[in-house]
Amino acid sequence: MILYNTTYSVATEIADDWVRWMKRFYLPAAIATELPVSYKILRLLTELDNGGTTFSVQLDFTTRADYETYLEHHADTLRQRIQHRFSGQFVSFDTLLQEE
Repeated sequence: MILYNTTYSVATEIADDWVRWMKRFYLPAAIATELPVSYKILRLLTELDNGGTTFSVQLDFTTRADYETYLEHHADTLRQRIQHRFSGQFVSFDTLLQEE
């Protein structure tokens, strides 16, 4: 199993709206590609005071090829949607993990 994780630091004042939007729009759109098999959205409970709220959004892929197809054909479009909706109110970075 391949886990594609994006960690987001979101402005605290928009955190609840961000979570609702991710659950209503971003995650269903990602699953609709039929490449990720599941997802999770997690709030970090132990973090430094960075002026924001930190979340981990995880998409699970059965194979590396499915992940690469998602990245090539869908990831940029979904990133643009987040950027359009919440421009200047978050920062993020991606990590790729493999379940052993």
